[in-house]
Amino acid sequence: MGQSLTENSSSTTPYDHVGVIGAGAWGTALALAAAQAGRRVVLWAREPEVVQSVQQNRENALFLPGVSLPPAIVATGNIEEAAQADALLLSVPAQHVRATLQTLQATPALTKPIALCAKGIECGTGMLLTEVLIECGAREPAILSGPSFANDVARCLPTAVTIAARKAVALRLQVTLGHPTFRPYASEDLTGVALGGAAKNVYAIGCGIVAGLGLGESARAGLLARSFAELFRLARVLGAKEETVMGLSGLGDLVLTATSPTSRNFSFGLALGKGATLSELVAPERPLAEGVETASALVARGSQHDIELPVAQTVADIVARKLTPQDAMPRLMQRPHRSE
Repeated sequence: MGQSLTENSSSTTPYDHVGVIGAGAWGTALALAAAQAGRRVVLWAREPEVVQSVQQNRENALFLPGVSLPPAIVATGNIEEAAQADALLLSVPAQHVRATLQTLQATPALTKPIALCAKGIECGTGMLLTEVLIECGAREPAILSGPSFANDVARCLPTAVTIAARKAVALRLQVTLGHPTFRPYASEDLTGVALGGAAKNVYAIGCGIVAGLGLGESARAGLLARSFAELFRLARVLGAKEETVMGLSGLGDLVLTATSPTSRNFSFGLALGKGATLSELVAPERPLAEGVETASALVARGSQHDIELPVAQTVADIVARKLTPQDAMPRLMQRPHRSE
């Protein structure tokens, strides 16, 4: 894994007390991973029913049903309580990151390591979530990303991710969360990890559309390869490391998200390709695929640096109702010929 730091972290002191902000499926799974690594965990939930479910039944029945949570995980509805931990995992939706950080400014949280666990680009500003974290005053910004599904982590299936931060912090977070079935690799490339996690959701929607339209495995493989080429071009301009883009949080996460029906973004695109309407898929009662809001922001970020992202642009046009899924592939296939 080329993006990892080379130092042996076996003698690194872990953060004993971990706060997890956001008790969706992913936040709960990460809380469980921290507890399995031997940490004390406080899990903040916005929903009172989640706090009650964890406290009384040792289960997050709303977002991660059927998974038993150990006593080491304490649920709370008081975000200040979670902010007292030694290190924080911020697991709220991408478009809620800034508001959550503003809430945390009244607590000690911003003086401690805060690892982003959401994937996306902030709409309106076009900022990577790590840039939002830094702008909001975090002294030790970090990010956790990689090819991982909440249910896999919760079921203790082998999972590898990347944690990027200042070297000493990354190594401490690595040993804080690592255990025999959850393997973090440490990195210092916050930009590369943040971009990979955001972009792959957009491209997963595109690959899902190809599958839903029944265009064949060759078409999906071609789209996936060209999507990675776009990610690589933008990452290079933003100063990300090549090994990060080629690693877990880049290529690894893209392959998982763009090929698995378990992926919310791939499933969203699959449904579009099969004829579902955006009105049916973008509804208050349905969790929104992150790539829907990230698509236009990704294209805008590319435009800022004169980087053309035709696949991302096509997905953005589809979710903006400017292009039908049926017209998407012909538009891409009829682009001017060029060298790879």
